[in-house]
Amino acid sequence: MTSTQRCPQQGCALLQLLLVVLFSQGEEPACRQRDEPESPQLSKDGNIILGGIFSLHNSWKDRQDNYTHKPLPLECTSLNFRDFQFAQAMLFAIEEINNSIELLPGISLGYKMYDTCGSMARSAKVALDLINGHESVSAPSGIQCTRFAQVQAIMGDSSSSTSMVIATVFGTFQIPVISHYATCACLSDKSRYPSFLRTVASDYYRSRGLAQLVKQFGWTWVGALRSDNDYGNKGMATFTETAQQLGICLEYSVAFFRTDPPNKIQKIVEVIKHSTSKVIVAFLTFPEMDVLMKKLSLHNMTGYQWVGSEGWIIDSQTAEQDQTHILDGAIGLSLPKAHVSGMREFILNVKPVNLSGNDVLSEFWEAIFNCKFKQSNSSAANQSECTGHEDPSGIKHGFVDSALTPILYNVYKGVYAVAHALHKILGCNQTCTYNLQLDPFTILPTLRHINFKTKEGDEVYFNEDGGPPAKYDIIHWRPTEHGVVDFVTVGLYDASLPEDKQLSLLNMTLYWAQNSTQVPVSVCSEKCSPGTRKVLRKGKPVCCYDCIRCADGEISNITDSISCVQCPPEYWSNDNRDMCVKKEAEFLSYEEMMGALLTAAALGGTCMTAVVAFIFFTYRKTPIVRANNSELSFLLLFSLTLCFLCSLTFMGRPSEWSCMLRHTAFGITFVLCMSCVLGKTVVVLMAFRASLPGSNVMKWFGPTQQRLSVLIFTLIQVVICVLWLTISPPFSFKNLKVVKDRIIVECALGSAVGFWAVLGYIGFLALLCFVLAFLARKLPDNFNEAKFITFSMLIFCAVWLTFIPAYVSSPGKFSVAVEIFAILASSFGLLICIFIPKCYIMLLKPEKNTKKNMVSATHQKNYKIFS
Repeated sequence: MTSTQRCPQQGCALLQLLLVVLFSQGEEPACRQRDEPESPQLSKDGNIILGGIFSLHNSWKDRQDNYTHKPLPLECTSLNFRDFQFAQAMLFAIEEINNSIELLPGISLGYKMYDTCGSMARSAKVALDLINGHESVSAPSGIQCTRFAQVQAIMGDSSSSTSMVIATVFGTFQIPVISHYATCACLSDKSRYPSFLRTVASDYYRSRGLAQLVKQFGWTWVGALRSDNDYGNKGMATFTETAQQLGICLEYSVAFFRTDPPNKIQKIVEVIKHSTSKVIVAFLTFPEMDVLMKKLSLHNMTGYQWVGSEGWIIDSQTAEQDQTHILDGAIGLSLPKAHVSGMREFILNVKPVNLSGNDVLSEFWEAIFNCKFKQSNSSAANQSECTGHEDPSGIKHGFVDSALTPILYNVYKGVYAVAHALHKILGCNQTCTYNLQLDPFTILPTLRHINFKTKEGDEVYFNEDGGPPAKYDIIHWRPTEHGVVDFVTVGLYDASLPEDKQLSLLNMTLYWAQNSTQVPVSVCSEKCSPGTRKVLRKGKPVCCYDCIRCADGEISNITDSISCVQCPPEYWSNDNRDMCVKKEAEFLSYEEMMGALLTAAALGGTCMTAVVAFIFFTYRKTPIVRANNSELSFLLLFSLTLCFLCSLTFMGRPSEWSCMLRHTAFGITFVLCMSCVLGKTVVVLMAFRASLPGSNVMKWFGPTQQRLSVLIFTLIQVVICVLWLTISPPFSFKNLKVVKDRIIVECALGSAVGFWAVLGYIGFLALLCFVLAFLARKLPDNFNEAKFITFSMLIFCAVWLTFIPAYVSSPGKFSVAVEIFAILASSFGLLICIFIPKCYIMLLKPEKNTKKNMVSATHQKNYKIFS
């Protein structure tokens, strides 16, 4: 026949997709497998077959293929006692179900278990062997095909990488794959692995739990080691992401595989040696950990704190090989402790049923008892002969250790999950309605929604990611007196709880590296105390920083603050920069030295003015008083008294009323003062000019006119002040900008125009007085009033001209002091220049206090004007 015929059986369709090539050149058409099928390491017939894929060996022999002949099958080496226990746990669960009258009554479960040797290529091959099956069936027209295997579900594998390969193969056919130990978070992707389920939680939760555990002990500077496979790389990626969120930095992160060259492992040892971190997070499987421990032991690298994943943290074999106590005090997350009655006894009751040297049971027996069967080709002269009746329970070996019970329990739960799904599909009650052609497309959906309790009382179900709830024990390595490591449960991590409650530690003493009870310190930089902030070092991770003291006016009241907080406007930082304290209010007070001196000067000026007034009153009838316009003189002395006293309104804490009073009182009193001086100046000038023949000018500058002029000049200032207070009056103001660490309580001007109008009007009058007095300075008299007024106005103007820049540039209370000083200085200038010379004559030179000496003979007729 020249055309290829398609087998109608389902098995032929599968073979056509995977391994079948149909030949039809002059031969009878047939479906046949290209390669020889792989025989299972352990198998048993039954009504329903479950597949088992385990890494019963850790490695395989290297060989160089020249591709001139068909490659030989892998030759596996290094028996993996852990996975051998997992296989035994599967057998125990199957035997228990077969002996049950409640679960699958009348149905016997069989199994086919294959060894992957940890190889992904071999994993794909054994997966295809489980799908294809080996039984020949006759198809129509006499075509021989291999029928579809009766494998309804697969248990395994322990490794995430091999499980990904297996799940990819079986996912196409919707055959459930249930792993007990493949924890890679990538396997939760149902678009890539639709039929993958597991009885162990995803590494996503475990990695986050490890990061929280590291943070719990304050370790922010750690090194990281990982297996160079999907388990290590994916798990470390999640750990790194969570660690960054928690403020943990990785000094280094290196990956290796157990088959890497020795020089690569040596480089990792050098990295650890030259690191500054004292905590190592090891996301490794136990074979990689064993290889690393051998290297570290050669260098006696103790004193490091190890944080481990479940891949090695409860592995008794790793603990036995740690002879130099490198891992003492290690801490990590492990599956919760579990106990299945009868399982340990079943595993220890294993017997070699086949004495062939290639039989895995015989190899196991020879390994744990260090003996050889007679049929073994590799028997050595120094090894005893195996009888097959040795007692495993009496030896010290990792195989008999109970540390792996949680993982064995996961295998047990996986088998029971399949059994419960089959029980539901087959409608089992007293008996089961068994159909040999079970449709795998119905098993997976049923298995996804299965929910049952084991005989131990634990609830078993699968969440939307195909895994169980994430709960872990926190395991601590505590060496005993005999050098044996005791795996102590010191806490619990439950990912289902709120994040702040997920991690809980028991109140018990922990023994860290080198048997220390003090928690190790592993930080790149010490914590920044309150009052400082962190500044990152250039080119370094965020955990490496310097502590910089907060600037003035800023605080940080927490440890390791990344920034300083600005204090509120009315507050300032204390000396430690860890608290905002209320700023001290600054104003010119009576109690301080400067305030006391100015107050004394003001009161002294007031008293001095009062004394002068008393003298003038006493000598009011003498020529010198009468000649100097006594009425204006007393009014001037009164205004000077008010000037001295108004300076006191500038003292003390400013308030709304004091601010309005001080400026208006100052403006009005000084205008009153200038009005009197101006009146005296005009009178002096006009009086002497009236002595000219035919002059009648003095009738316009009599006492009435003098009083009226003073009143008008003063009323103008009053109007200016009223307008100022009405439109925008001065007010009390807390100035926070002039001085940063204090509050300057001052009087804001309100309307600057009003202030400068008041000041300008006073200046105008002073300037006018100065000009008029200057014009009369050379009048021919023995005692010329104009000379003294000129000099007093010169002082007055000089004081107030220097006041303006000093006032503007002086900060805070010093500006008030400058203003008070200007008031006092100008007041003293007027008092001293105008009145002191007259008092000197009245008191010390009475002989000059005569009418003759006051006015020249030419002007004696005008003497009455001054009276």
